[in-house]
Amino acid sequence: MTTVFGNPGSTELRMLRDWPDDFTYVLGLQESTAVGMAAGHALGTRRAAFVSLHSAGGVGHALGAVFNAFRDRVPLVIVAGQQARSLIQLRPFLGADEPALFPRPYVKSARQPERAEDVPAVLAEAYRIAMTHPRGPVFVSVPEDDWDRPAEPVTPRTVHSAFTAGPDALAALAARLGSCTRPALVVGPGVDDEDALEEVRALAERIRAGVWISPLSGRSGFPEAHPLFQGFLPPVAGPLAARLAPYDVVVALGAPVFTYHVSDDGPPLAPGTELFHLDSDPGQAAWLPTGTSILTTLRPALTRLTELLKEADRDPPPPRPAPPAARAGRHITPELFFDLLSARLPRDRVLVEEAPSHRDALHARVPVGMSGGFLTTGSGALGWGLPLAVGRALADRRRLVCVVGDGSALYSVQALWSAARYAAPVTYVLLDNGGYAAVRALGRRIGVEPVPGTDIGGIDFAALAESFGCPAARAEHPDELPAALDHALGRRDDAGPFLLQLRVAGSAGTLYEPWAG
Repeated sequence: MTTVFGNPGSTELRMLRDWPDDFTYVLGLQESTAVGMAAGHALGTRRAAFVSLHSAGGVGHALGAVFNAFRDRVPLVIVAGQQARSLIQLRPFLGADEPALFPRPYVKSARQPERAEDVPAVLAEAYRIAMTHPRGPVFVSVPEDDWDRPAEPVTPRTVHSAFTAGPDALAALAARLGSCTRPALVVGPGVDDEDALEEVRALAERIRAGVWISPLSGRSGFPEAHPLFQGFLPPVAGPLAARLAPYDVVVALGAPVFTYHVSDDGPPLAPGTELFHLDSDPGQAAWLPTGTSILTTLRPALTRLTELLKEADRDPPPPRPAPPAARAGRHITPELFFDLLSARLPRDRVLVEEAPSHRDALHARVPVGMSGGFLTTGSGALGWGLPLAVGRALADRRRLVCVVGDGSALYSVQALWSAARYAAPVTYVLLDNGGYAAVRALGRRIGVEPVPGTDIGGIDFAALAESFGCPAARAEHPDELPAALDHALGRRDDAGPFLLQLRVAGSAGTLYEPWAG
């Protein structure tokens, strides 16, 4: 971990003494931005990233982003400064009371070393914990005077964290898949986390299963243009059970079963649908309300499972119907934008999204085809997309596209400064609908209308981006959109960030409205 994402304060200054020439410090102007950038970098490098936070206040600022990282299984080593050990008993300014409890339960582990001499070993342990499946953030509090004490070097170690289920469990699942009539796979973020897309594809093709993405997944895990792909499950129990009702066996892979956002008191699955659940997280297996869980990492288990199965002779499910082409009218619509984006976006280009009002339109019109090709927040804490895109772009210095809503952007708009400062090759497309439209839609669904506090129009995001050093442009009429997109997407990888602000009319379907019935 030689790239450090942080926002330095007084309790971190001694850590920064004698800064190594081969280390890079990436500055975020707020701590949640630093965590978001680190998360993007970790997802791009597939290694844990290092985050430096400032004492209790900085950890507090960052907790929404830490929550996202925990839910999305992003490996981070988070180090927070603490006041000197000699002052801790006096409840000093900036000191953290019980620092190891502060970020829980949204870290895999949290501790403050008992002795200064233990700090290097605890940091090494933190890296290994972060990288062990299921991956996630780990927290270490370090009193500032610990950095002045001598310590012994830590011997490098290797931990191989992949493990697979017992042969009897996989054989029983293979037998059930071989005898069922209509199987389905539900792909969760664990598939992308473990880089198991090809293994899922091989299994789906072997048994001719319909493939769904789990509700509100922070990543993709299956090529969405594949004929077996069926779509995205809704975060509501009744409609979700209805989508899966035609299948007699459902196998969830690396997915929470199931993530709901609104309650309708429906059962998780319809009668007659049998559930199997493969995941590396024992916590997920423990609270699962129905079905059979198999604790395993995915790649070895899926490889063995596919070997145990014969090529199925059942008819495959019909492919997902394509949406009708959007028509240009008087105003830019999200559907028109996504159609134009899909025609221009190379299939190997990473897409970051945080526009919950328009997520359904994006999923319907911009198919993702590669592992790691789609990143969003699987937890819903806003402010993730802008900094996540910065860190992901810095991981390989290849231009990516970040589609963000106006409401989401305002939670972490200062990430544009970091994008400009470090020349991150990100093309931001900001969909400005003048407010928190997803909240309004949920209000309509549950009979709360109008919803106060959801109007935020009148912000000149292009001017704001330019004030941070990020070049920007605007488009307000459909006739302007093709040329504006060509300019924004055609920038070289070494040209740094660019923001295109689009004033958009309401979407035909939001995160909630398609399942209101």
